[in-house]
Amino acid sequence: MFREWFANLTRVANAGEGAAYVFVVGSFNEILQTFDIPVTFPEMNSLQTAIRRVSSGYLAMAEDHGYSPDVCGYVKADVGLQLKGGEHPMGRVPKPCMAVLTNGCNTYIKWAEIWERSYGIPVVTIDIPGTRSPESKSQPGSEDFAYEQRYVLGQINELIAVCEEVTKKKFDIDKFREVLGYANDMTLCWQQVVELNKNRPAVYNAMTDGTVFLGVANAFRGTKQGAVYFADLVEEMEYRVKHGIGILRKTDHGMVPVEQKFRLALVGTPCYPIFRRFDDLFAKFGGVFVNSSYMSFGSGGTCAGYTYDLDHPLESFAATQLQMSRDAMDSMFHQALILEQTASKYGIDGVVFHPIKSCRTVSTGMADQRRFVAERLGLSTLIVESDFMDPQVISEAQMRNRVDAFFEGLISRRHQSAA
Repeated sequence: MFREWFANLTRVANAGEGAAYVFVVGSFNEILQTFDIPVTFPEMNSLQTAIRRVSSGYLAMAEDHGYSPDVCGYVKADVGLQLKGGEHPMGRVPKPCMAVLTNGCNTYIKWAEIWERSYGIPVVTIDIPGTRSPESKSQPGSEDFAYEQRYVLGQINELIAVCEEVTKKKFDIDKFREVLGYANDMTLCWQQVVELNKNRPAVYNAMTDGTVFLGVANAFRGTKQGAVYFADLVEEMEYRVKHGIGILRKTDHGMVPVEQKFRLALVGTPCYPIFRRFDDLFAKFGGVFVNSSYMSFGSGGTCAGYTYDLDHPLESFAATQLQMSRDAMDSMFHQALILEQTASKYGIDGVVFHPIKSCRTVSTGMADQRRFVAERLGLSTLIVESDFMDPQVISEAQMRNRVDAFFEGLISRRHQSAA
């Protein structure tokens, strides 16, 4: 699916046409799909360079151009991509014709300004009211929520006006309903996929497999292809649950079951430059990631099961985008409180906190959250630092030592409990 997706982007780029640049927290992909605007996700483009082990060249090019080593690695990889004329290991990425962003990550705003300066494109920044405190979250039906919904709806109408100007096409409300219907189908299946991993054995790895699911949930949201993918995924996962089939891993001898001794939660992002080897650090002890905060904020909150009312498409779209984007932000800023609600449901034995050099938004406060989880929930915890883009700041030996010590503690605790 993604080879075809990138092949289409390559065709757009070679034709000299542009694409909408969007982000995973609040992509508003449903609006863009209605206008048939090609869409690309700079975050996904950047992480692909890390997984394919070519990110160093893109990062170095951006730093040579004047960007600090402390700037987000996603941003620098994208700057390198632009300097290379869109050349990417998966194809060629078109130049932007417009950009859409929210305040879901503070870096988004400054990142989009780079494209605005470089290409003179329209940039639509949508301000999503966040959770001021866990106790004062506005709920549907309240006066505060209705006010916030109207605020978001006004900005969506501004986005539609920009799309009409860029495409020279009028907004088609009936096509929008069709797109929302596909998004509803995907959302409900996506929620089921997340819930199914409460099963023992876990039916997928929330870090490795979950990252694949995230890619489809973002790139193919609002499309028939995406809805069908997730329907098939639910069918497969339910089959695994029914027949006791856990996580499978591809080897030289075919697909083999993964040993599952400890059920883990990941707080933060994967380590893309050593994506498989990072998982191996835990897998050799029988540690499997059954839950991940990344699946929530990396999908823009689309995995929570919110659906659109097709009889009131725009009003419902505003309300649902508000809820999803707010949930995505909460999963970054209130991770420990979310674990308090979910740890027992997923049978979590330990929590791995993964702060990264490139992203202060995700990493800030993890030490405090770790203490909260250890003291309040009584779970074993681990902090292991690295990066999601730059292999030069990743020390596998140091990470391995910390992971080994973490599992020594988990094993000792289990023996004490058995005694």
